Amino acid sequence: MFFFLSKTVALFLLPSNLFIALVVVGILLTHTRFRCGGIRMAIAGLVLLLIAGFSPAGNILIHLLESRFPSWDAARGAPDGIVVLGGLISTRLSQVHGAPVVDGAADRIIALAKLARQFPNARIVFAGGNGSLAGGPAEADFVGPLLDVLGVPRERVALERNSRNTAENAAFSKDIANPKPGARWLLVTSAWHMPRAVGCFRRAGFAVEAYPVDWRTGVGFEFRLPRSFAGDLGRTDLAVNEWLGLLAYWLTGRTSALLPGPV
Repeated sequence: MFFFLSKTVALFLLPSNLFIALVVVGILLTHTRFRCGGIRMAIAGLVLLLIAGFSPAGNILIHLLESRFPSWDAARGAPDGIVVLGGLISTRLSQVHGAPVVDGAADRIIALAKLARQFPNARIVFAGGNGSLAGGPAEADFVGPLLDVLGVPRERVALERNSRNTAENAAFSKDIANPKPGARWLLVTSAWHMPRAVGCFRRAGFAVEAYPVDWRTGVGFEFRLPRSFAGDLGRTDLAVNEWLGLLAYWLTGRTSALLPGPV
């Protein structure tokens, strides 16, 4: 039930969907006896949509998430293992001039290859099932060809194919890794997703060190004028979706805190 609700309710609560729905419903109401209310609703939806697409709201919300965990300090020494989470957007493998191309959180795959070379003795787990309601192939099924292109031996990476969300990423990765007490494991995911991911791993009893990638606002945040309505609206959607995820996971006990941070 949680999985179904997380994929449906959150979709309707995204600013772009919610505000467009207000505009559409408002316009429809103008043809009824609720004409005045419909006009107000349509105008409110349009104003909110413009605010979401032409304001720094999305950047501010994302930066609050990304600033929770700093970049990993390599001076801490070699880790025993590395867990890389699949992208929040379903990964698709296509062929372009014979080379595999991955859509979504590509920075996570690039970090996997970099860390694999930097720490040749570290164990590696890639956690990525299929998070869509329609089902389909797991993200992990597409990783093999990418590893070949990046020069990482396939046998070095244990693939977790069954997880559908971050909480399952943590639980199933722990089952595969079976971390020993005191072992040091890195967790690779997008910087804006790191608080929820770390909270889930802590709840699962899997101690990890944050290795954030895929920064959207950068380490140093600064206000800027809107560059693209569609781009900034998408960023606001991403931020709201992640904050809703944090709240839902905390209320259902799937994460250790509302906004996890460094211990």
